[in-house]
Formats: sequence, structure tokens, C-alpha cells
Amino acid sequence: MNAEAWDNDPILEPGAALDRLAAWKDRIDQLATDTRAMSVQLDRLRVTSTDESGTVEVTVDAQGALVDLRLSRGIRQLEPERVADAIMTTIRAAKGRIAGRAQEIVAETIGTESPAARAIAAQIGERLSTP
Repeated sequence: MNAEAWDNDPILEPGAALDRLAAWKDRIDQLATDTRAMSVQLDRLRVTSTDESGTVEVTVDAQGALVDLRLSRGIRQLEPERVADAIMTTIRAAKGRIAGRAQEIVAETIGTESPAARAIAAQIGERLSTP
């Protein structure tokens, strides 16, 4: 490539290169801001579910961890196996709901276009799909 060709190459033109770098930095800064917003929303996310009989109420966080369990007085009428089943079924329902909401938060904050966003959404789904 001769000197004149180098001078006319837009990739090598200093002004254009600086503009591309500035645009890249802006995208990275925006991604960092969006990722922080996603993290804050996920940290605050809680879902409460109640079983069909209203005997069991559970609250789970975005990690799928049980953060609250409430049992009505009607629990006294049930066999222990039915209580255990109601608790586990209600936890699974809450985790399913929170998985959907967490994936919505990912889509709303960092989008779904990037491989990183898709990986985060998939990881949330996998983590919350197990009992």
C-alpha cells in the first residue's frame, strides 16, 4: 500500500478512529450502567406464592432462595406429607414465576441481543428450574 492509500484509508484516519473509540466507550459505559440497574432490580426481586388451599405461602428471592414461609392455622388439619408437598409445590411455583420476572428484568435492562445477556437469562432459568 502506498503512502497516498494510507492517507485515504478511513480506518486509519485519526479523527475517525477517535470517533469509533468514543462510540465504543459510550456503549461500554451504557452497558455498565444497564448491568448495575439489572443487578439492583434482581437484588430487590421477591415473589410470593400461595398454595390452592391458602394454607402455605412462600416468598423466594431472585436466587430462588426461600426468604419467608407462612403457614395458616389450617395446617394443623393436614398430614405432614401433605404439608411438605404443599410447601414444595408452592416453592416450585414461586421459583417459576420469579424466573420469568428475572428474565424480563434482564431483557428490559441489558437486552437480549448480546451473548452475555442470553447467557445470564439462561443461567437464571436453569438455576430456578430446579426444586
